[in-house]
Amino acid sequence: MDLRGRGARLVTAVAAVTMLGGCGAFGTDGPVDAEGTAALPVTEPPEPPEPPEAATATPPTPPAPPAPPSGPLEVTVTATGDILTHSRVTVTAQRYAGGTGYDYTPMFAEVRPLLSAGDLTLCHLETPLSPDDTNLSVPDTLVFNTPHEMADALADAGVDGCDFASNHTMDQGLAGLEATEQVLRDAGMGYAGPTAHERRAGRAEVYPVETSSGTARVAHLAFTYTYPNSGTPTTTVPGEAPWLAEASWPVQGSEGILEQAHAAKEDGADFVVVSMHWGDEYQSMPNTVQQELAAELLASDDVDLIIGTHVHVIQPCARINGKHVIYGMGNFLSNQAPEFGLLPATQEGMVASFTLRRDEEGVVTTSMSYQPTRVDIRLAEFPTGPHVVQLVSPQNYPDTWQRTTATVDSLGGCDADPAHP
Repeated sequence: MDLRGRGARLVTAVAAVTMLGGCGAFGTDGPVDAEGTAALPVTEPPEPPEPPEAATATPPTPPAPPAPPSGPLEVTVTATGDILTHSRVTVTAQRYAGGTGYDYTPMFAEVRPLLSAGDLTLCHLETPLSPDDTNLSVPDTLVFNTPHEMADALADAGVDGCDFASNHTMDQGLAGLEATEQVLRDAGMGYAGPTAHERRAGRAEVYPVETSSGTARVAHLAFTYTYPNSGTPTTTVPGEAPWLAEASWPVQGSEGILEQAHAAKEDGADFVVVSMHWGDEYQSMPNTVQQELAAELLASDDVDLIIGTHVHVIQPCARINGKHVIYGMGNFLSNQAPEFGLLPATQEGMVASFTLRRDEEGVVTTSMSYQPTRVDIRLAEFPTGPHVVQLVSPQNYPDTWQRTTATVDSLGGCDADPAHP
């Protein structure tokens, strides 16, 4: 690691952090995120021992590095937007469980076939997970904690792994970060993003995926804009875990992200997917920093797809160097809605499907399709709403369909086809 380069990135990041906005969690939970040592005595060194008379052994040969990936390969990666588990969503899950425990599975029933269909399905987890369902989120606070049953529901719905790069990463401290990763792994899913384990910092989560064209090794990296729950990007890193800088994009910049992506490719990854927690909250257009970062990352052969999270509304996609970025995927599950003074778009998200193809020359290109979604809340009929993620068509929710498709294409389009049931 070039520490001089890393330091330069930090200085640059400090100058850039005022250019972005923060992550929130409104809904009935209220506004969020507006979200030396002593000298030793000198002694004479001992005489070295005599070498053996017949030392014929040679040191072992180190293992050869893995051969770089080559040859045609294709894999489909499915992704969702923010899973923002407000306390009211958890009250609904408790109702689904009959009052004892929590059951989130009904919330994903309608989208389960889509989540299960891809070769690899990834989600963005916005809130920590509690292994023992204690110290859970309460209404009108900015600090979250979600029952571990959420991980079981996601796995049951077909999700293979999640990232937890969020302004809520440290809501429950380093212990909560460690617990969240463990809960996901105990549910059989992978984990990307900030980690409480120093030895894992800066390393991608790699998924060996069996496809019709062979085994594809898909690496997933994830980066947050802040650790203190700030409204703008920060370079502040918790003092007890300085390695968390590895998952901060304001610290890393494009250079540091590309270093990690390159390392994943060197370790044998066929494709690298990067999740970015970025953007101006509730704004449907990406800001300058988002667009500059996307262009720098996708210009490299080491990054093949960028998935944007955080702003809680849909943002457009773009195709750069033959590869896709979706700047914002909206809210996949939350309690945000116009009833709480928020934009209608906060109730909307998508299931996106990306086909990543590597040709005979090793060049990667992508294609994209997406299914608009909407969270059914219906406060007039339910005490907290059913919180079911619905599939949207031009017929059942024409306003959502029009708003989502128009926003996705608002930068000129990226050849992404909308689908509907």
